[in-house]
Amino acid sequence: MKKILLLSDSHSYIDDRILAYAKNVDEIWHCGDFGSMEVIDELRKIKPLRGVYGNIDAVEIQKEFPETLHFKCEEVSVLMIHIGGYPGKYTPLTKKELAKNKPQLFISGHSHILKVMMDQKNNILHMNPGACGKVGWHKVRTMLRFSIEGKDIKDLEVIELDSK
Repeated sequence: MKKILLLSDSHSYIDDRILAYAKNVDEIWHCGDFGSMEVIDELRKIKPLRGVYGNIDAVEIQKEFPETLHFKCEEVSVLMIHIGGYPGKYTPLTKKELAKNKPQLFISGHSHILKVMMDQKNNILHMNPGACGKVGWHKVRTMLRFSIEGKDIKDLEVIELDSK
């Protein structure tokens, strides 16, 4: 079993609450718009980090992380893209990647809107953790924590940090 902390849109901001949650999982996944290498370095000090770059991330970060990431966690196939859209409104890149290798879990960020929903048509669980940083129009900073055991995604928690 793997416990995952899912973040997005930190926009160069990391605080002790995010780091405290990170200490209690097996892996940290970040869905883009890190904003700075300092955020990456802080997260990597705590746990293994997987991620994709976002639209605000500089070339330095783009060299560290891909635009799209396909991987397996336990028995679950995962696709991560920063600007991915959501069921019924996927971006062209997402449509292309889903056609190549359909995952069980699709993760995107960018919108700053926390969303967890099933893509009934494709039988894919979609997650967007919202934004954990202080830049953007969101009112509350959010993250997701969940577990993957074998082929099961379970124990999903919405974590609300505080107002920006």
